[in-house]
Amino acid sequence: MKPTPLALFSLIGISTFCSNVQALDIKLGHVLAPTHNWHVSAEGFAHDVREATDQRVNFQVFPSGQLGNETRLIEGMQIGSMDAGVIGCGSFQSLEPKFGIVELPYSWESREAAYAAYDGELGSILEELAENKSIKVLSWWENGFRHVTNNRGPIESPHDLEGLKIRVTPDRMRLNTFEALGANPAPLSFGELYSALQQGVFDAQENPLSIIHSSSFYEVQDYISLTGHVWAPACLAIAGPTWNKINADDQAVIQALADEWRDKQRAMAQEDDKNMLEMLAAEGMQINEVDTASFNERVQGVWNDYSDVFGEELMETVRQYQTAE
Repeated sequence: MKPTPLALFSLIGISTFCSNVQALDIKLGHVLAPTHNWHVSAEGFAHDVREATDQRVNFQVFPSGQLGNETRLIEGMQIGSMDAGVIGCGSFQSLEPKFGIVELPYSWESREAAYAAYDGELGSILEELAENKSIKVLSWWENGFRHVTNNRGPIESPHDLEGLKIRVTPDRMRLNTFEALGANPAPLSFGELYSALQQGVFDAQENPLSIIHSSSFYEVQDYISLTGHVWAPACLAIAGPTWNKINADDQAVIQALADEWRDKQRAMAQEDDKNMLEMLAAEGMQINEVDTASFNERVQGVWNDYSDVFGEELMETVRQYQTAE
């Protein structure tokens, strides 16, 4: 029996609707190189989401700041002009000052304590703050412990930082931290950092080992000092308006895969840290250990200065997880 014209119209309508559902493309940006574990993990996440949703949701990953720096990504997600990103969580301070708590110096003696905090109550509080700004944090990835590189010599005590012109991330707490340590810090966007070091505009910079290597900073820096002054998370985040376009079943799938790839990315970050020192030494960098006690002592004033910004609830939550190991 042949379908009536009305039935054919209905079938065409259903087919068109299903086709539209399948065509949700989501651009996901980050500022790091394609060799970095953020990118590898983001690509893996995108692949698994496509497979698990029968291609209804298609994350397209853009590395190396192709969609803009982190501030632009965050601002765009807030207003719905950007879809998603893997972003160093300290950059969210421009949106909500309380996110600066992720940058408190010497908060975590181990990454495991930090994982517990961000997968637990501390992460839940910050996720709610982001959601109030129309951004959903899907999971907490790892940026890692940050260390200082420079061209002047080994940094073994705060005294060695005195007068050193160091590029820092563009947030006030990082500036205050290195001012407390005696350095001469200034902000600069990440995309401009390599050339600024190459041209001698800055003597130094601070980043995790994986970024130091993937960005080839060993070509323009001679010394690396294992200060470990900050362990910071990264956020796999999506704009609220984009998230709301996804049906509830696919949202559940995406959330589960975000958590799965969080664990995989963290494992990559840990493995990178084991391998990177040897690789950086092979590239000619001189590496020195640091007794962090004197550094930690010098930055306690930063904790005191920012306690009013973050509020007692957040500060106490950090302290609880510090002693929970």
